[in-house]
Amino acid sequence: MAKKVVATLKTGATKKYTKCIKMVKSEKTGAYVFKTQNILEEEDIKAYFAEK
Repeated sequence: MAKKVVATLKTGATKKYTKCIKMVKSEKTGAYVFKTQNILEEEDIKAYFAEK
């Protein structure tokens, strides 16, 4: 099923998409947690990593 989703994103005049994973420190436990944003456009990646 994942191949079908990727194939539909590449058809036509689409933009580049990227899966982003950010490591965030939890205030509650102090451990690091991975925050995942599934699909972002290439222009939104810097803004995603800049936010806290």
